[in-house]
Amino acid sequence: MKQCIENPNDVDWEEFWAEKLSGKVNKNWDDAAPGFYKRTRKDDYQIELFNKLILDENDTVLDVGCGEGSVTIPIAKKVKKVIGIDSSVKMLEYLEKRARENNIDNIKTVLKPIEEITYEEIGDVDVVVCSRSLNGIIPIEEVLRELDKIANKYVFITIFGPENKKIEKDFDKELGIKTEDFPDYNYFFNILFNMGIYANIQRFDLNNYREYDSIEEAMDNGKFRLDLYNDEEKELLKDYLERILTKDEKTGKLYNVKDKADWIMVWWKK
Repeated sequence: MKQCIENPNDVDWEEFWAEKLSGKVNKNWDDAAPGFYKRTRKDDYQIELFNKLILDENDTVLDVGCGEGSVTIPIAKKVKKVIGIDSSVKMLEYLEKRARENNIDNIKTVLKPIEEITYEEIGDVDVVVCSRSLNGIIPIEEVLRELDKIANKYVFITIFGPENKKIEKDFDKELGIKTEDFPDYNYFFNILFNMGIYANIQRFDLNNYREYDSIEEAMDNGKFRLDLYNDEEKELLKDYLERILTKDEKTGKLYNVKDKADWIMVWWKK
């Protein structure tokens, strides 16, 4: 007989979140950094993100999991100061390189895993931004409590939506691998609710599918875990992409209409 839960608020959503993430292999972000730096461009995700962020020219911002700076640099152009935190030395090197190229001098970088962020070290900032950086964090409630302490005005977080990674899941099926999804955003919302944080939920309206110049670019774009595939599986992936991608006769680009990102913004005002 199934156990009946009388009060949904008694559900340990953080435990469910951790169970969903157990066994997942962390990506080597130092190895991934050059590809991220090369591929960075303005897209509809960034447009949606900046349409929703509430920023003032006098704000200080903490960019959590800043990576190579695809979000950090545009934020820095709008505010007084940005602190970019990331666990990858290479990502921060590319961020600092991009800052120099754009003559930006209001970014401070901190080398630290997201799990180790504390209010005692960072102090107060106006706005915390976590763009696509919290999906794989297991001690999620602990991290959220620290980020909530740090922010004086707003916290903005984007996490996977329900229709993310469609073509990747289809490829896993061909390999006979059961795709282990990341925890759904409803876990995240309920964790916050049980913490006494009543967040807003908005789904990004992303229409643009991804485009590639070649099959090799489609393989090496950060979506597929090439570091976990053996040579045979990489050949199967190449064959799979050759079958599902269509060439646009006008642009010469390869695409698949199912190959779109799906992101949810979770945010709250302090």
